Amino acid sequence: MPVERPVLAVTLGDPVGIGPEITARTLAEYADESGHHGVAVGDAEALRRGARAADLDVEVREVRTFDVEPAGEGVIDVYDTGVLDADVPAWGVVDARAGQAAVTAIEVATRAAMDGKVAGVVTGPIHKEAIWASGSKHLGHTEMLGELTGVTDQDTMFVVRSRVSDEPHHLRIFFATRHVSLRKALDQLTRDKQLSSIRRAVTALEVFGADSPRLAVAAVNPHGGENGAFGTEEIDGIAPACDDARAEGLDVSGPIPSDSVFHQGLTGRYDGVLSQYHDQGHIAAKTYDFDGTISVTVGLPILRTSVDHGTAFDIAGTGRADHATMRSAYLAGVEYSPYVPRIRATYGI
Repeated sequence: MPVERPVLAVTLGDPVGIGPEITARTLAEYADESGHHGVAVGDAEALRRGARAADLDVEVREVRTFDVEPAGEGVIDVYDTGVLDADVPAWGVVDARAGQAAVTAIEVATRAAMDGKVAGVVTGPIHKEAIWASGSKHLGHTEMLGELTGVTDQDTMFVVRSRVSDEPHHLRIFFATRHVSLRKALDQLTRDKQLSSIRRAVTALEVFGADSPRLAVAAVNPHGGENGAFGTEEIDGIAPACDDARAEGLDVSGPIPSDSVFHQGLTGRYDGVLSQYHDQGHIAAKTYDFDGTISVTVGLPILRTSVDHGTAFDIAGTGRADHATMRSAYLAGVEYSPYVPRIRATYGI
């Protein structure tokens, strides 16, 4: 897929959540854009219902290929997966059929990216209970995409657009552990696993445009553990892994107390921060810029960006959903499209 005018496959997420509405709003906003083209992937009727909920005066055009020429303002395209047809379940209710529709859209979009028919995939929010009800055993998007692409070591990279420094830049946040309890996360902070996380984060920074990447590694305990007084995770695993990384020639700083490391990254001292557990990085990013923070899955042989919020069943269908994060994820897909050849070469295609 040429990057001069990238085509992005935008999955609706759960069709009874806010995904169809925020997808319709985003694609309608850029329908007349000549530099890129977004094609929704999912059930056409679900997207039409989302457009109606958003009170959009648009035509939803069903397409059979991703290389179709955009029709321009007032027309948004959907690659109809046909799981639900016209029988879309009620808004805001966990439904196995809706879960299957979400899974199918991800599968179709991922195959298109693997085959080079689209530059990348932008994913809407899924509901884990719904996809589990459909028979999927995956914990979420990341694990599902790993199986679809044959990758086992994929990572989440948050992109936060800094407004703190005189020269705004993008801070990338990585995660040493993800969807596990805090107790299990602490158990996973071994020297070997920490070094592996550092190496993968530095590689991702290089793939996504940092020429000489500077990575900061967050501490997990208050004040970095105070030499063992507040915990030994830094002494036992994090600090030795940082020493190992520096011995390999990597520009790695840490462990740095987490109450300051994210601010330092936002001011431009570092290109990336390795967060030690899920909420450590999530809270920092979302407090700073909830709508602007987007998620990129690195380690996959395809480009995938995503919203970083849920299905919001409580407001689904009301027309109150804000599409700012979907817009940010879509624009990040456009921005990162030039890196697709590097992504494919580094991660396996």
